[in-house]
Amino acid sequence: MARRTLNIMWPGANATRPNFPPNRRPGTYRREAHKPDNLKSGVLKASFYDPELNRSYAHMAHAYSVGILPARPRRPRDKAKVEAGVRIAQYFILGRLRNLPFFSLAEANGAIDRVLEDLNTRPQRRLGLSRRELFEQLDRPALRPLPDTPYEYAEWKLERVGPDYHVEVAGFYYSVPATLIRQQIDARLTATTVEFFHRGQRIAAHARRHGGERHSTVPEHMPAAHRRYAEWSPERFERDAGDLGPNTVALIRAILASRPHPEQGFRTCRGVLKLFRGPNRARAEAVSARALKIGATTADSIASILRNNLDRVRSTARPEAPALDHANIRGSRYFH
Repeated sequence: MARRTLNIMWPGANATRPNFPPNRRPGTYRREAHKPDNLKSGVLKASFYDPELNRSYAHMAHAYSVGILPARPRRPRDKAKVEAGVRIAQYFILGRLRNLPFFSLAEANGAIDRVLEDLNTRPQRRLGLSRRELFEQLDRPALRPLPDTPYEYAEWKLERVGPDYHVEVAGFYYSVPATLIRQQIDARLTATTVEFFHRGQRIAAHARRHGGERHSTVPEHMPAAHRRYAEWSPERFERDAGDLGPNTVALIRAILASRPHPEQGFRTCRGVLKLFRGPNRARAEAVSARALKIGATTADSIASILRNNLDRVRSTARPEAPALDHANIRGSRYFH
């Protein structure tokens, strides 16, 4: 039975399920074996004994439980007989429609349906049976239902892990374990997910990004030092400083505010809080107050205050001197 080979999307069709006209859906069946030609999109290396298949093609065949047995190179008799059926359908349909104008896709599809139905129901001279009758008698009993889970197309690529343990895919970056830096891995790309494999084992999976943030990083993939840094935030440092007192919180805020970007002050905050551990914990508030007064916002300056006991020195505030009143001093009216 000849079948249409035109690439037409029917109403309600989607990219994850075979698309057939609603009035002629073939019961969703599949065959057990398939003998294709050595097309480059399916067979990477032709060989009678050990052909190398395209990975996406092989996974699709596995999803439908179909065995791929490519024809031998330069052996036209190995090719499936369906090629002759496709040629007959093409000549039969194009020969009758070649001079007819169509003004919409629906109109063209309707005409193809009518001619195709005539082809499939017309008795063949040698057999005395139509292609539809042969299909019902021979092909349909040998077919099995499709799997319950629709096949999802996936593209495979060979990628190399960058020095930042991320892999670039279509302009976005996805993390893998840091131990695989600069190694080659396999990437499996679908419309919704990105998976990475190393030596046949899946090592990472991410939701595929099509916009927004360009990096997708899993904390478990980071080296230990990077993981600790990733956990730093202004809220965390202020929370830790709150255990020591309000002056320490004010000092942490001043340090973060003195940097163009708060992240640039994270190391300083960590160093300051480290200085206040142990015996210096009781002096944290006094040291912080002293640092705020003199504008010290570096770890070295605060360490100097601790080392020289400047927090224990009583400040002597100088009394303000009275304003000078002299005939040669120009007042505010001079400038108006």
